[in-house]
Amino acid sequence: MTAATVIARSMRGRVAATLVGLAALLVAIGLAIVAGPVATSPADVAAAFARALQADPAIGADALVVSVRLPRAILAALVGAALAVCGVVMQALFRNPLAEPGIVGVSSGAAVGAVVAIVTGVAVSSWWALPAAAFVGALAAALVVQLVAASAGGAPSTLVLIGIAMNAFLGAIVAALIAAAPDAANAQRVMFWLNGDLTARTWGDVAIAAGPILVCVAALLTAGRALDLFSLGEEQASSTGVPTGVARNTLLALAALATGAAVCVTGVISFVGLVVPHLVRLALGGGHRLLLPVSAVGGAVFLVLADLAARMIFDPIVLQTGTITALIGAPALVLLVLRGRRRA
Repeated sequence: MTAATVIARSMRGRVAATLVGLAALLVAIGLAIVAGPVATSPADVAAAFARALQADPAIGADALVVSVRLPRAILAALVGAALAVCGVVMQALFRNPLAEPGIVGVSSGAAVGAVVAIVTGVAVSSWWALPAAAFVGALAAALVVQLVAASAGGAPSTLVLIGIAMNAFLGAIVAALIAAAPDAANAQRVMFWLNGDLTARTWGDVAIAAGPILVCVAALLTAGRALDLFSLGEEQASSTGVPTGVARNTLLALAALATGAAVCVTGVISFVGLVVPHLVRLALGGGHRLLLPVSAVGGAVFLVLADLAARMIFDPIVLQTGTITALIGAPALVLLVLRGRRRA
């Protein structure tokens, strides 16, 4: 078998797996639009889309489909894809299967920004004030971690340790802000945000998150070969001519930006970036040129269905999306760890 044949088969396999995943994503989004405490038939959904394309004002069932469920499902798909892809990148760069998107302080920084905005009342000044504050906090935390790690030599292990310290420090700040909140309602809102949710998300939230997520995820999807080399070790990557320092910092910056854009509009949603890459790797192997796109689609499907379950499982009570991802992700992670130990 020639090298060209192997490459062609690998390419066909990646395309086929991605197409299957995209089909599953379309089905999941369709279910998220149709199902809910108020059921909507596929015919009603199609009619709502037709009237929306004609620029008719969305009222009644049309508003439920076009202005409530559709942006929520699209945002869930974007955030799920971003978190899963960033999880793949972090696990490869740090050669640590427990690495996840928030390891460099992004999620904790977003939490501090959001808590400050809520406690001070800035969050009620405009619909975009809360996600903007969370986004600024996320990027600031990631930048501080990167700068401190670079001054200490920039080794991956150093970056992980500094990220852990930053997460602990920012977590203490969040706890202090909650304790000092003058309004109990604000403290409750903070706790709600910290657990991650997609309730009442609008097209405005989609507009905030979509640009950074799409650009960063598209760039990260091209990094499969570099991540394959990083997963073997930086010496191996350097021996093939990869500028490891520049490549690592660029990939970390892209992952931090995508994660910040995701959590700033949903709050901290856990386990997507940790569990989804593991499940895809278990099913399809560790080649990152396949792992990245399939994890993106898998993360999108997972979060769309998790959000649907949050709305439906205890109807009429609506759970937070982050609660469902934790309820599913934590046992799945335990099973993966136990399976790995048995194989070892």
